[in-house]
Parts: sequence; C-alpha cells; structure tokens
Amino acid sequence: MNKTTIDYADYAEHDRRLRGIERHLVTAFLGGLAVGLVGMLLHGEGPDWVGQLYNPYAYLGLSLVVGASASRFGWALLTTFLGAVASLVAAMGGSALRGYEASEIIDSGAVGTNRSLALLVGLGLLAYVTRRDDTWGDVAAGTVGAALIADVVHRAAPGFLNNENTFWPGPALVIGLLSVALVPVLRRNARARVRSLTLSALFGGVLSVTLAAIVVAWIPPAV
Repeated sequence: MNKTTIDYADYAEHDRRLRGIERHLVTAFLGGLAVGLVGMLLHGEGPDWVGQLYNPYAYLGLSLVVGASASRFGWALLTTFLGAVASLVAAMGGSALRGYEASEIIDSGAVGTNRSLALLVGLGLLAYVTRRDDTWGDVAAGTVGAALIADVVHRAAPGFLNNENTFWPGPALVIGLLSVALVPVLRRNARARVRSLTLSALFGGVLSVTLAAIVVAWIPPAV
C-alpha cells in the first residue's frame, strides 16, 4: 500500500498567504471608509489648503498603497476597487448626513463617480505593476508620476477648467514635489529610477499640453 507524504509546510504557507489576502481586503475596505469619512469631516473646516491637499490626494494615495501591496494583479484590482468604493460611499453618505451636496466633497453624479472610480482603480493597478523589475515597471511608475503632476498643473494653472486660485503656490508645490519624489521611491535601482523620472517628465508634459489644447478648443475666444 502506497503511503502519501503530506507536506504540512506547504499547507502552512498556503494558509499564511490566505490570511495575508484576507487582512489586505479588510485593510483596504476600512482604509477606504476612514479616508472618505475624514474627507467629509474636513470639508468646510479649517484653511482651504488642508482640503486641497486632502482631496483628491488622500484618495489617490490610498489606491497607490493598496495596489502596491497586493499579492497578485487580480487582488490588486479587487482591493483597489473595494477601497475606492468604500471611500466614495463614505464621503457621499457622510456629506448627506451633514447637509452638504455630495458634489461639494467629491465629483458625484453617475459620470463623475464612474470617472473617479476608474481613476482610483487605474492608479492602484499601475502601482501594482511598478513592482515589476522590467521596462513595464518603469513605464507604470512614470505614468503614476505624470498623472499626479498633470493634475497639479490642471488645478494650479490659470485658464484650466478645474483651476483653483488658492491652490498655487503652497499646495501645488507640495503635491508637485511629492509626486516627483514618489517616482524613484516606486523603483528599486538607480537605472530604473532615472528611466521612470524621464518617462514621468515626458508623459507629464504630453498630458499637460493635451489638457491645454482641450481647454483652448473648448472655450471660445472672447470677441
């Protein structure tokens, strides 16, 4: 009679991974709730720069952390979606309880919510891809930095649709510097960091020019 040898170490490793995935799911959900509720509580309280730094960058930061810490691409998709939905629902539900319009705290409505959700999940997936040691990891890190820098330009530069007069110079400089610093942090060696920074500058310039072209085409010239 053949005897089957059971490797309990494999079971223990499998159990450890499952427990890690469970903790990651719960952390993403609770983190999303916390970020959304804090954003709701900060709305209309304190100086403007506090809210400008928190919204949307706390939401984006949550997606980056959740995506970068996921064990697999599928789990990155699930956990970033879970965290993003939790944060959006908490922010909009909390705003209703305080008597605010949801659009005052976060871009609401069917189109706005879907756009915000897609952006948060997309950044989370890019953060996961930055764990790769190849060119795709460099491209992902550069894209993350470019997206954040383009958003800063969009909010700080006069003439853009989302321009906020008080966003420049303080909040814009803080977020801009943190966005640049984030790119090399996402990579693991000097060559990858240089490539990622170069790609981030290239992509950021293209995005900023594209946004400017869209604004010029959208707004009719004054007569």
